[in-house]
Amino acid sequence: MRTSGVYLLCAFLLLSLNLLFVSCSSDETNSEEPMLIVKFNFDGNQQRLNNLGQPAAIPAGHAAQTPDFHTISAHYFELAPDMYTQLGDGSVLYHAPETTQGGTNAIDFSQAKIVSEGETFLKIPLSQVASGNYNWVRVSLSYQNYSIKFRQAGVDYNGTLASFVGFNTYITSHSIGNNFFDVNANRLQGYWAFALDDYPYSSEGQAPAGATTVPNPLASTSPIPAGSCVVTGKFANELQITGNETKDVVVTLSLSINKSFEWQEITPDGKFEPSIGENVVDMGLRGLIPSFTREN
Repeated sequence: MRTSGVYLLCAFLLLSLNLLFVSCSSDETNSEEPMLIVKFNFDGNQQRLNNLGQPAAIPAGHAAQTPDFHTISAHYFELAPDMYTQLGDGSVLYHAPETTQGGTNAIDFSQAKIVSEGETFLKIPLSQVASGNYNWVRVSLSYQNYSIKFRQAGVDYNGTLASFVGFNTYITSHSIGNNFFDVNANRLQGYWAFALDDYPYSSEGQAPAGATTVPNPLASTSPIPAGSCVVTGKFANELQITGNETKDVVVTLSLSINKSFEWQEITPDGKFEPSIGENVVDMGLRGLIPSFTREN
């Protein structure tokens, strides 16, 4: 009888521990806060826009190609209720670190969060998003990394380009494959570096000031500062945040990369050939279409 009593006591204690574990697990699951999750998508078929958000052709004397995107970074993200909401007056949910180490204020590239397509860029508790109805997204892009085609002495190669499109970026160093670029200074919007994929060749340069396309369909009612890269896009359906959400909201920022790498041609053959003086003139994204889903 004593032995049976010991077995019963052990079984009771084990059952109690199991129930406690289940209870704690359930509490932890129920206590997970719903999040706003932001991801990027790159679309080579999305409409190619100009600074005013209107369809744009390639200018005479220029050529362009649709790059193969690898990664991207941004330093600012905002939800705006309507077309009259001025930059900064919406729900500003992200502002990346900046520094004056290079002299003037600049994005701190050493702290940039760089992601690939579909990877989570931001994950913000929905409790930090002001309740309201949002129709517009503003995202300030800062860095792009993608593959392009390149011609040298009549031979075509593949290469990788690092493109810095933020208003001003402090860079200690950065790399493309085994190629390292020591900068240790600020670089204004339009700085780029390039390296061939399979050959020991690299170069760097600067696109002209003001040449980077930054589509803003709200230019007449809600302008952006010159030299910034705050791309603006409208939700097809209004995003409503009530403050009572129990599930995640996933916002996808679809960026148009339709012929987004543009240069001034010397030989009119549609081939980028910097060795003969063909210079990069535009690396801006060509449009933003935001969308959202509510996770089940």
